[in-house]
Amino acid sequence: MRIPQLFDIFATMPFVKRPVRALGLFSGGLDSMLAALVLRQQGIDVTGLVWVTPFFTAARAQISAAAIDLPIRIEDLTDRYLHLLYAPPRGFGKWMNPCIDCHLLMLREAGQIMTAEGYDFLFTGEVVGQRPFSQNKGSLNLIAKGSGYGDVLLRPLSARLLKMTKPEREGLVDRERLLNISGRGRKRQMELAVQFGITDYPAPAGGCLLTNPGYAARLRDLVQHLPQAELTREDLELLKHGRQFRLSPTLKVHVGRDQRDNEAMEQLVRDGDLLLKTVGYPGPLVLIPRAPRDADLTLPAALCASYSDAPLGARVVVQVEGRPQIRQLVSQRQPRENFQEFLL
Repeated sequence: MRIPQLFDIFATMPFVKRPVRALGLFSGGLDSMLAALVLRQQGIDVTGLVWVTPFFTAARAQISAAAIDLPIRIEDLTDRYLHLLYAPPRGFGKWMNPCIDCHLLMLREAGQIMTAEGYDFLFTGEVVGQRPFSQNKGSLNLIAKGSGYGDVLLRPLSARLLKMTKPEREGLVDRERLLNISGRGRKRQMELAVQFGITDYPAPAGGCLLTNPGYAARLRDLVQHLPQAELTREDLELLKHGRQFRLSPTLKVHVGRDQRDNEAMEQLVRDGDLLLKTVGYPGPLVLIPRAPRDADLTLPAALCASYSDAPLGARVVVQVEGRPQIRQLVSQRQPRENFQEFLL
């Protein structure tokens, strides 16, 4: 067959256009839901990327994704996140939340997935001016540039207020069908939710534990006393459980509040940890993480006794587990106020 004839055949074959594919950071909040739907309205194949750490889970994202029939993938970011808890280059927010550096990290990692798996661009549900620290125009531009993927990063809800990106310039996305939402109000988002038939969505409050004052205080204490090289996911999970007492630079104690706390703490016990339990009286599980071998257990035993159901002043036997041998100490039930100075 002659070459011209081949060209004639190809010319009559139907041209199948490859679908445009977008990968978006998906938290499960209304803004991220709307961003995905605005793009999907243009025929774009949209996938949500859900990052998880001990500070934020995929639970809300899974519910929201199911509500709009959005495919998602869930990836653990913990090991790549830990260094931000010590010295985030762009600092913390009000508590222990390194929001800008966190977002940069998520976008860089998402960009690698995008490149490796053939997505055309990234997107987020960010809105200009919605959060004063991390979503002002300067921060959004900084994040876009610092991520290394700024020209393929689209914010559909505020795109017409921002610089045009590559997918818009190349016609993969119709810029005129994107939005120009700004500010902290939610009226336009709520109107869009009605238009898209979204009837149930979470409140706009942040879902990150690093913005929780209580958790942030315990985390701050932890990173002040534990080198970054030794920090593990289990340390961060343990911060969620029990009353926590700092007795010395090397001695911290968790006292279970209830059976649920006790069970969660027991699941997080590692080699080198000590467990204390009362004998003869119902009481809490007391956990000493990373207990020094020469640790004085007088105060931990007193905490164990004093948060038990023993009568005030009663002598209480406290069993210690976690060393090669199980041993017992005798303590006394004291007023719990005696330990307030150590409470985190």
